Amino acid sequence: MPRWPGVPGGTRVTRSEQPRLAVTIAPGLELANPVMPASGCFGPELGAIVDLDHLGALVTKTIFLNPRSGNPAHRVTETHGGMLNSVGIPSRGVGAFVDELLPRYAAYRPPTIVSIGGLSIEEYFDVADRLADVPHVAALELNISCPNLEAGGLEIGANPHHVERVVRGVVDRVQVPVISKLTPNVTSITDIARASEAGGAAAVTAINAIVGMAVDLRGRRTQLGNNTGGLTGPATKALALRMVWQVARAISLPVIGVGGICTAEDALEFLVVGATAVQVGTATFTRPDTMLRIISGLRAWLAREGVADVRELIGSLQTGPAGHGLAAAHGRHATLAVNDYGAGTQNTRRSGRR
Repeated sequence: MPRWPGVPGGTRVTRSEQPRLAVTIAPGLELANPVMPASGCFGPELGAIVDLDHLGALVTKTIFLNPRSGNPAHRVTETHGGMLNSVGIPSRGVGAFVDELLPRYAAYRPPTIVSIGGLSIEEYFDVADRLADVPHVAALELNISCPNLEAGGLEIGANPHHVERVVRGVVDRVQVPVISKLTPNVTSITDIARASEAGGAAAVTAINAIVGMAVDLRGRRTQLGNNTGGLTGPATKALALRMVWQVARAISLPVIGVGGICTAEDALEFLVVGATAVQVGTATFTRPDTMLRIISGLRAWLAREGVADVRELIGSLQTGPAGHGLAAAHGRHATLAVNDYGAGTQNTRRSGRR
């Protein structure tokens, strides 16, 4: 078959063939497609309106050892191109999760990735111990952006030594793949990625929310009860792309990209810079079917471009002078427009054909 010009070594598919969307995150963690929800933005209740069996994987909200109520109100506020949240990750605790919530995830076909957190390094180990022999847990994703109360509240994920220790300790306790979710609120995210790899992680997720703030000018107060919160949504995409690109070049592990993904084109850009799969978060608040639309869009884009396998795109970015990259090779000419993103929030979007 003729080679697809955008990917060295790529092959074209005929009109009668369907592109392959399956990807592998780790041994034993094969996904039918590279699209899954981001932790905290999804629950099995969406199954009432969205066919969750079509997703690549399911990702739970972060689970802690014991119940916790989260942060005081206000917890969420809209920003230009996204939202800030300071929910504080309320949790019913690992016991209630195993008994009541996990069976609801297990009712669906995609593998369930369980996000776990801890307010100390030891809490991660305790949660991992509780989940070690529980059926239907396909992998663990470590939310290492939690504050370490034993270290003055600093994020565990900001310290490479703590990250390596947490990852290694969890890996030693479970038989399933362990994914480390990286915080962007550091000087060098590649140092954190390398620490995760050294600890034995099977993959990394990049990036978590970016710390930000919103101010009520009239009241001269912050708009969140906890003053600062995590910025998510389209406003984070450019930063997330850059960090995924850096991380993918720094380690040999698969990278799950997340940050501002709203469309199939967004997801494809993350794959091109090195992500093996993607997570979708904030966009599902305004369109619960966003992930299904992205999967359909991926399939249509690959078929239109004649790409046989989505894996051919992973890490295919062509760096160099403007006009010589993958986008230019396909005649991409984009303009910027501002469209509504949720009620009262503006989103910088691209228009034009690909």
